[in-house]
Amino acid sequence: MRAGEFAYRALLEEIQSGSLAAGTVLAEVEQAERLGVSRTPLREALRRLTADGLVEQLSPRITVVAAIDADDIRDLFALRRALEETTARAAASADGRAEFTDLAARFADAAEALGDEEGRAQYYALIARFDEALDAAVGNDYLTAALRTVRTHLVRVRRMARDKPARLAASAGEHRLIAEAIGSGDGDLAAHATHVHLHNALASILDSLTGADPERPSSRFARSGTVRRDEGPTTTPSGKKARA
Repeated sequence: MRAGEFAYRALLEEIQSGSLAAGTVLAEVEQAERLGVSRTPLREALRRLTADGLVEQLSPRITVVAAIDADDIRDLFALRRALEETTARAAASADGRAEFTDLAARFADAAEALGDEEGRAQYYALIARFDEALDAAVGNDYLTAALRTVRTHLVRVRRMARDKPARLAASAGEHRLIAEAIGSGDGDLAAHATHVHLHNALASILDSLTGADPERPSSRFARSGTVRRDEGPTTTPSGKKARA
């Protein structure tokens, strides 16, 4: 793996998991040394993370992990709603819908196994498979690229919120309904089921974070957080260092 790709993936995972919190200063020298890469691939990784909207450059010398708040999450879900409703509708008229019938059955089984960490991990893996099936069914590279950007932020948002057993079970049921609608070729129902799922997901996430109103109009997408001096974990997620 190239050093720049290694640094990008390591920092991405640490930001998404919360190991590198909002406002953390990502000093080039310190981060390059910590990750075991030179400053050139580290800069490449930071440029990609800036393009993703996960870090922001406050000055030529100061780069920090971007903040995310309730308004940001509302903005993210507004975009997610438009993209995913369009995707669900398109997938319902595409070939290969039988896979969604199988996924619907798997979501029904998953709802019964969310009581422990292993069951929740399997559920999130099933969601990833569902997303991959949607991307493949639609076959629209532009739509898929936009969804990939949204999903990058969603990993971070999900881990900021608490796992609620009742909400996870409801979410599994909502995914089952979406998959069933796509499998049956009903685009209108698939889009509507997606809309309901995203409304419920947003309400639950905001309640977990702040008790904020999910219907409050959103404002701007990115904000600067309080700058923190934090060098992050002492090892990368893999526990290894890359070669520069």
